[in-house]
Amino acid sequence: MKYSINTPEGTRDRLFAECRDRRSAQDALTGLFRRRGYAEVSTPEVEFYDLFLQSGNPMPQEAMLKIIDRSGKIMVMRPDCTAPIARVAATKLKAMPLPQRLFYAETVFRSGDQHRGGSSEIAQCGVELIGAAGKKADLEIIAMAVDSLRACGLARFHIELGHAGFFRSLAGRMDMDQEQVEEMRALIEGKNFAALNDFLAPYADQPASKALSRLSRLFGGVEVLGEAEALAGENEAVTYLLELSETLSNAGYGKYIRFDLGLVHQIDYYTGVVFRGYVEGAGDAVLSGGRYDSLVASFGRPAPATGFAVDVDAVAMCRPSVEAPPVGVLVHFEDSELDRALAAVDSRAAGTCELSPCDSLEGSVALAREKGAARVLVLEAGGERMVEV
Repeated sequence: MKYSINTPEGTRDRLFAECRDRRSAQDALTGLFRRRGYAEVSTPEVEFYDLFLQSGNPMPQEAMLKIIDRSGKIMVMRPDCTAPIARVAATKLKAMPLPQRLFYAETVFRSGDQHRGGSSEIAQCGVELIGAAGKKADLEIIAMAVDSLRACGLARFHIELGHAGFFRSLAGRMDMDQEQVEEMRALIEGKNFAALNDFLAPYADQPASKALSRLSRLFGGVEVLGEAEALAGENEAVTYLLELSETLSNAGYGKYIRFDLGLVHQIDYYTGVVFRGYVEGAGDAVLSGGRYDSLVASFGRPAPATGFAVDVDAVAMCRPSVEAPPVGVLVHFEDSELDRALAAVDSRAAGTCELSPCDSLEGSVALAREKGAARVLVLEAGGERMVEV
């Protein structure tokens, strides 16, 4: 009886073109990061579960793939790259001056999304700017987010900016306990307009109720910031977003920037500007990030920080596919000519020339026909010749 061995739920094999497209996107991203002065770091694929508890990471524990080690400690397959890198910055790199510009090209592992067709393993490329606070650092990271998608050859995309402080300031003016605030935040994040209106109905007489009821609709161009000020009054978060918008527009990034004041996800984790990147052809955000000034301190080294991660596979699916060059030449060689045969392959464009494993020239010619190669290069002790197939 034969058994079919499939990949685990949420995982899959990637062949040929998918691998080329993923690698091409990774190379485009990491090349940009290096040019901007970011240095690569790599963390283990398996981390102690306590790391993510200590960091205050908002990811629900059921989304983590857990392992029990031999001593009985709970470990997880790395569900996020930012917390481990914050650990590295606070420990292994604590003697290095700030700011530190770090990047990674890693796989993260998550569970719980299979019912939505999600993947348990997600290839990410991202950056973390640790030890830099203020507007210039935020501008650097937002511009880098735009340039990351441009470096991948994407044209029809935009970055949506929000600010954690806007929701906090409004929620702080409401007479609600923390559980009610969390329920409201989930409705706003999910843009569940009808349910949000029903939820806020009993609070209609409170000062921020109207602004909160509109929050999930405050997305679009810079004009939504004016609407936000009209609803909530003068607000530091809105003023800051306006300042960022003006500088980014003057630098030529304005056409890629939009705003969404309903970006209230993981609001306790983020402390300032938050953003997501959307590309035409992708069903969800392909890039996400923001400022998280409290994370590194949880590992013993207070330092402001900001960064973002790119979903490499999602980006690769939206960019032009990288075509593999056809095999044009097979090299048939005598055993004594192995060095010359390898040199012949190495001297040609990658993928266009292969060694033939056949002992006879007839076998090499037949193999060339199967592969669609037009010629066989024959290397003999007395010289070389080309055979047309």
